[in-house]
Amino acid sequence: MIQWFLSRTVRRAVELRQHVKRLVNEQRDLLTADAVERITNEGAALQAAIASRCSKTDIEDAITKFIQVADRWLKPYPNPGFRDNVKEFFVAATVILAFTTFFLQLTKIPTGSMQPTLFGITETDLRSEPDFQMPGFLTRVARYWMWGVSYYRVTAKEDGVVKEVFPPRFILPFIKRQEIKVGNQSYAIWLPPDDLRKRTGLREGQSFRAGEDIIRARVVSGDHLLVDRLTYNFRRPQRGEIIVFKTKGIPGLAQDQLYIKRMVALPGEKVRIGNDQHLRIDGIRLDAATPRFENVYSFAEHGEWRYIGHVNQAIANRLTQSLLAPLYPDETHERTVESDRYLAMGDNTLNSLDSRYWDGLPEQNVIGKCWFVYWPFTDRFGWGTR
Repeated sequence: MIQWFLSRTVRRAVELRQHVKRLVNEQRDLLTADAVERITNEGAALQAAIASRCSKTDIEDAITKFIQVADRWLKPYPNPGFRDNVKEFFVAATVILAFTTFFLQLTKIPTGSMQPTLFGITETDLRSEPDFQMPGFLTRVARYWMWGVSYYRVTAKEDGVVKEVFPPRFILPFIKRQEIKVGNQSYAIWLPPDDLRKRTGLREGQSFRAGEDIIRARVVSGDHLLVDRLTYNFRRPQRGEIIVFKTKGIPGLAQDQLYIKRMVALPGEKVRIGNDQHLRIDGIRLDAATPRFENVYSFAEHGEWRYIGHVNQAIANRLTQSLLAPLYPDETHERTVESDRYLAMGDNTLNSLDSRYWDGLPEQNVIGKCWFVYWPFTDRFGWGTR
């Protein structure tokens, strides 16, 4: 070991022996028994020269003999550089896949149900802002890579009606292209946002005049996260943690997707939602002093985006007239969480399809918790998400 650190010649000899040993294993079905024996014996001689602390010259001689024997018997590979690159690529891909399967997984926030803690994809139809000047190419590139802001503009070449919006397709890995047909013209949108129609206000049957903007929109990417998949192998989720889970088997949800919500209740607990927009767990009211709920119950004012706690259906009827919490019609209604399930709710409680609607999520659906926001570089970047 000391020799390996102190001598470059010893390091070269060790690496050469390991490399040839790997090639012998790969070509064992092509080599004769005599060839395998000769290479193995010469490798043993090189190892003996290293172990006996021979001089640098003796080790160099042993390396030369080893190379001569290996070159004589080993089969040459065509395009060895390309082959090594492909091998390294697959090794790297395997390592990344294993890492994201067992330790950290990449995911993104698709909706606004966790705002303002975490942001999903948001959009602005700029056709209603005629004075807005679309930024130049370099500015657009910088804004996208820094803040996830994309701009889309398509102008009609002739009069026509939107006939069809084709689904996006991959041209190259990570590069999508989507087409829309307006009149007799087809228009391509590169790197389109998810759900192009919703994000840009486009719908079939719309008519446009030549020179009019068909699409003129700004789309901000949702927060991209690293999900900790390791911790929950050793303990259960704790109240208030932001968890990521699969929707498989949850009625009323699109299947085989990943959702992200805040875990609010554990198996066996009794849950009510008060008219004061606070949860009661086993009769105990959660508030801003409850760990991980400091912001959820902050109820900030002054016209800024604010948290409003959790609402039952009676309050939802008063505020939005939306069917948000059919399982919690008013503050007197109490439900007990099943033994193998959790309750999870979004922080944007007036725009969240969560356990107030579809009840508990199966324990086995939970894959991890929010660990790090790695992009875009907003004030939510890092470990600060609560």
